[in-house]
Amino acid sequence: MKKVNNEEAKHYAGFVAMVGRPNVGKSTLTNSLIGEKIAIMSDRPQTTRNKIMCIMNTDNAQIMFLDTPGIHKPQHKLGEYMVRTAESTLQEVDVVLFVVDATEKCGAGEDYILNLLQKVKTPVILVVNKIDKLADKQKLFQIMEGYNKLYKFAAIVPVSALNDSEFPGLVQEITKHLPEGPAYFPEDMITDQPERVIAAEMIREKVLRLTRDEIPHSVAVEVDEFKERDEENVYIRATIFVERESQKGIVIGAKGSLLKKIGQQARADIENLLYCKVFLDLWVKVKADWRNKDKALKQLGYKE
Repeated sequence: MKKVNNEEAKHYAGFVAMVGRPNVGKSTLTNSLIGEKIAIMSDRPQTTRNKIMCIMNTDNAQIMFLDTPGIHKPQHKLGEYMVRTAESTLQEVDVVLFVVDATEKCGAGEDYILNLLQKVKTPVILVVNKIDKLADKQKLFQIMEGYNKLYKFAAIVPVSALNDSEFPGLVQEITKHLPEGPAYFPEDMITDQPERVIAAEMIREKVLRLTRDEIPHSVAVEVDEFKERDEENVYIRATIFVERESQKGIVIGAKGSLLKKIGQQARADIENLLYCKVFLDLWVKVKADWRNKDKALKQLGYKE
């Protein structure tokens, strides 16, 4: 009879929080790790608003990544909710990934997060992202050395979330700190979010990418109807909310041209997610100052 190596037979499972300032690449890294597009991506800060769990399975582990909103100084009730969501996650996980941008200096935002991390006993791995943008690779060692003086990290791992397709070093470091145990979720499950929530986020992503600077933070999307017509066709009716009438005109565009483009691009992503044809029916409505109204925030899913 063949002997089984006990170490090889062990299985680990646990939760990992991604924290960092807005726009450091947390969502891009999450998607690259699991090999699927679940967390929406944009070059605009504060894109992620809710805590989204994405699930990765390896030969000996199941890792649940929690992509959190970027920690920033809030300007409205929505911002306060986002920061509370990110900060509370630190208390709920087995490992914290502190993601920083290699092209940005360590500043007040990083100092604030490091101060938060001092209050938790969870192992923290520093992930230095966007190393592909460093013209002088020697700077990478200076960055790592600088952060190493500020905090006792469990490990420091440089990555390019945009270009790397595998992250063996990072996954290995994470697995070291996970508790031993069986998988929490089925192997084919990649997120805890309902399909209609992911669809709404994909629509919002296209609005962020295609509209002017004054629009992004004022936009929310709610899926009003999500109906499977048969095995190969899904009907989705969604409302894009903005805060002012002028913003509504921008999102719709001349003769509906921009709204049509938003719909085409969002539909392509949703079809890739659902593996079926999607009929996407988009509407734009004004909900004045919704980011500062508790009732509106709750309706749009931004309340604890």
